[in-house]
Amino acid sequence: MNGVVNHLWQSTVFAAAVAFSCAALRRNSPRLRYGLWLAASLKFLIPFALIVSMGAEVRVPPDVPSLRAVTVQEISTYFAPVSQFPTTHSSRAAFSRPELLAAIWLSGALLLLIRWHRRWRTIYRAARSATRLPLGCAVPTFSSAATIEPGVFGIFHPVILLPAGISDNLTPQQFEAMLVHEYRHIKCRDNLTAALHMCVETLFWFHPIVWWIGGRLMDERERDCDEAVLRHGGSPGHYAQGIVRVCETYVKSEFPCAAGISGSDLKQRVREIMMWSGSIPITFWGKAALAAAAVAAISAPFLIGILRAQTLPPAPAYRYEVVSIHKSAPGQTNVHIGPGPQGGIRTENTSVMVLIATAYNVQEYQIVSAPHWVTSDHFDVMFTPEKTEIPPAPGMDAKDIEGYLHRNGQRLQAVLRDRFGLVLRQETRELPIYDLIQAPRGNKLSPNTDDKSGFPSIQTNGNTQITARNATMEMLAQQLSMTLRRPVHDKTMLNRRYDFKLEWAAEPDASPDHVSNSSPGASIFTAITEQLGLRLESKKGPVQVYVVEKIERPTEN
Repeated sequence: MNGVVNHLWQSTVFAAAVAFSCAALRRNSPRLRYGLWLAASLKFLIPFALIVSMGAEVRVPPDVPSLRAVTVQEISTYFAPVSQFPTTHSSRAAFSRPELLAAIWLSGALLLLIRWHRRWRTIYRAARSATRLPLGCAVPTFSSAATIEPGVFGIFHPVILLPAGISDNLTPQQFEAMLVHEYRHIKCRDNLTAALHMCVETLFWFHPIVWWIGGRLMDERERDCDEAVLRHGGSPGHYAQGIVRVCETYVKSEFPCAAGISGSDLKQRVREIMMWSGSIPITFWGKAALAAAAVAAISAPFLIGILRAQTLPPAPAYRYEVVSIHKSAPGQTNVHIGPGPQGGIRTENTSVMVLIATAYNVQEYQIVSAPHWVTSDHFDVMFTPEKTEIPPAPGMDAKDIEGYLHRNGQRLQAVLRDRFGLVLRQETRELPIYDLIQAPRGNKLSPNTDDKSGFPSIQTNGNTQITARNATMEMLAQQLSMTLRRPVHDKTMLNRRYDFKLEWAAEPDASPDHVSNSSPGASIFTAITEQLGLRLESKKGPVQVYVVEKIERPTEN
């Protein structure tokens, strides 16, 4: 729904820009203004999001610095690309609001199509019963017994359709001017462009701007044909009298794809014909300005798509078959993430923040700009993969476990995108970090000797203890990152596996620069030095973060 709203306001703003341009070009060619109004109409058929998606397919080398420095957080939200992951609707929602809106839209579009069809049938019957006139014209000309006004019928093979006896009601000069008028419609393919705008009106019948654009299109095309007659040498007086005579005698065509001679506001047209002195040719700088505006209108969303492609995480490569989401029961305290049906994932009492961190294999501090409910609201989520997975088991190879976690992480990403509407953007920021290094007197770690092939483990007990078995320093750094909520980089240069136990007292305000002597109440920074012979060094460095651009509470199912 947000994508439709974005497309409508973007197209409306584009139409307003066209209106401003046409006002500035009011003394220039009406055919030029007609082209601008046609562009405003066709903009409704070409969402900027589609152009953004095309730009997102462009792969730019990673060493291009200018792209890395551009921040697209604010503007790109309003040019979101076409989603590759359709929303999965709840089976309980028998008749939701989007379906109601879709039903209303479809009803309006069908009524409009029926209206167009009836008007087309009227002209079609007149054309089928018409007889060809031996005028020797380049365009086939037919005479019909119907009392419709002279006009052009047909889109790809147009013909001129005249009411019988029209030559008796007009002077030869007026009859020739009328033919010149209709030739101009054919030369400029006015029926084809009118058909395109009819498609716009059918799809966006509810938007008043679309109908206003239709009126402007008719006004400008009739002005252009009037100018063609006057440039051909027609007398303004005789031509105006001929138009009035046609309007008095024949029925105006109500079908937009049958360009006639009556057209728009008769009184205004007659006044303009009688006062016509020729259009002013557009200057070189005017052409350059229009060309630059056209290039900008296309290249700006395309460039946004390229920038977004450099900042958005890659699309998930794996999908889920079925997913169930429920709000966790109040009062629950246990949080659980484990294997689900057919090797999927089942979570209990889990915040969306934890789900995002699990899906993208990052720490919670790396997820920024998320609304408060992402942390406070808890959900029970269970999904079945599109292909059965084998959950981790004792003795399973580490690479198989890593592959299982990676694939299900991708599936969880798809769940977050489909059901929570999650849109993330990657960004690198300069933030405080810790380097884990050896203390000046060396480390106090005990290498693992009796369980070298055992499965490595590192566990926490509350927020005051870490117990490790057959663990690496990289594992310790990751665990410290979660405990301290700040990136910890392993700089110890220790490549063996160790068994150790680290105990400390919780001191939220402690830092490496303010540590006390080792004691039962030592901070984690003091405990690391005294018990492991390591040290945490505070500094600043680049940290990859995930900016939450969009997220919504899911519908339960």
